[in-house]
Amino acid sequence: MDRHAAVSSVLRRVLVLNLVVAAAKIALGLATGAVSILSDGFHSLTDTGSNVIGIMGVRAASRPPDANHPYGHRKFETLASVGILVFLAVVLTQVITTAIARLRDQTPPHVDALSFVVMGATFLINLAVVWYERREGRRLGSELLAADAHHTTSDLLTSATVIAALIGVRLGYAWLDPMAAFVVAGFIAWACIEIARDTTRILGDALVLDDAHLREVVMQVPEVRECHRVRTRGSQDFVFLDLHIWLDRDLPLHEAHRISHLVKDRLMAHFPQVKDAVIHVEPDRQPDATLAPPGSPDAPAGDAAPGQ
Repeated sequence: MDRHAAVSSVLRRVLVLNLVVAAAKIALGLATGAVSILSDGFHSLTDTGSNVIGIMGVRAASRPPDANHPYGHRKFETLASVGILVFLAVVLTQVITTAIARLRDQTPPHVDALSFVVMGATFLINLAVVWYERREGRRLGSELLAADAHHTTSDLLTSATVIAALIGVRLGYAWLDPMAAFVVAGFIAWACIEIARDTTRILGDALVLDDAHLREVVMQVPEVRECHRVRTRGSQDFVFLDLHIWLDRDLPLHEAHRISHLVKDRLMAHFPQVKDAVIHVEPDRQPDATLAPPGSPDAPAGDAAPGQ
């Protein structure tokens, strides 16, 4: 089974579990009138929506590069993570609105032993889902599974808060029910921030690997005189790299070509997350020239700063 099929398989299993959890919480919330349980149920329901979006995203990401997408379709998986973010934002709005309405209403919910049994069981299921998705996310190097595990982690925190609120309601503090819903909203908002941070870093082509570490590996090749203009982009497990190297200007073309491939092979062996590397070869400075920093008037041709 390839990586994308494995990620889809994980998401399908998690989808079934999330449907069970969401259905149980929503049914319990409607039966007891507890807005905290109902909000938590809708929060869990978005897990199923995010799983469906994730499966669709992984299917798109599994397609190989083509004429219109020479870098492949991997960012569709990142876009699926954005879909999770949208679902969370919608639920956040609903939870806050419902909690405000319940504070004004002041109607106490009906909480009994069954409420605690159902909430406890769904908590254990979510705990198993988080552990499973995190383990498989690390094994498969999937940012989508990691994002979905973040989402489900918020379910754990919200369920714990709801259980504590239900205990308070049983003791006569009915206002704890809508207050727990506000806490649920806080957890959802934090999950939104984390997913937004990770996805914008990838979609915005932020630096992925440390330049100094990459340069250190390149400079281990004896024929390389200098290395500069190192750029990386992509996700932590799927990186595109390009850089410039200076070689002896008297080297034959075939020898310069061989060295560039040697540099590329060493980089991809040392950094397995690099899926493609482009090595630009430039002639070294004249023997009597002083070493000039890239982008200066004395630097070799082709060393203009990016964008020039």
